[in-house]
Amino acid sequence: MWIFLASEVMFFGALFVAFTVYRMYYPAAFGAGSAEMNIVLGSINTAVLITSSFTMAMAVHSAEMGNERLVSMLLILTMLLGCLFLGIKFTEYYQHYQDHKMPGFWFESTRPDAAKFQLFFVFYYFMTGLHALHMIVGIGLLLVMLARAMAGSFSGGYSTPLAMAGLYWSFVDIIWVFLFAIFYLQGLHMSGA
Repeated sequence: MWIFLASEVMFFGALFVAFTVYRMYYPAAFGAGSAEMNIVLGSINTAVLITSSFTMAMAVHSAEMGNERLVSMLLILTMLLGCLFLGIKFTEYYQHYQDHKMPGFWFESTRPDAAKFQLFFVFYYFMTGLHALHMIVGIGLLLVMLARAMAGSFSGGYSTPLAMAGLYWSFVDIIWVFLFAIFYLQGLHMSGA
């Protein structure tokens, strides 16, 4: 699991570096793109994922303590929080779509640097979409862990698969914190406007 997560860090790290390079070259356009983000929905989503990290950690702890019923309840709660996150994220996507901020085929801007402004949204959709895909995989993984927990596979002496799933879930949550920082928080963007 650690090797897999290290490869994921390198993959997302390359995307963060590319975003940073372009942000340095086009600070006004990327600052304007960040201003288009819904900080309220982004903040709610951040709180939802941080809460899901807590419920996942509690599920692992409950498995280590041998409380299988609580493990199942906490896994269900973690998955529900993951689904809530995805629902909010797709609501944001729809809002951007309605505002004609879908790169390529549905993008409109009167800005003189419209192509650079659109590049911000290319990064936004690619990186947050990739994150959403990881969330969907994580929910699937937790469904498998839920089935195993309900079958009585975890006890005080054995919870390794659940702990590995928890590592993956925490990794995905941490990636979101960085995505939130670069896309939503105005103060982190160089102002060229």
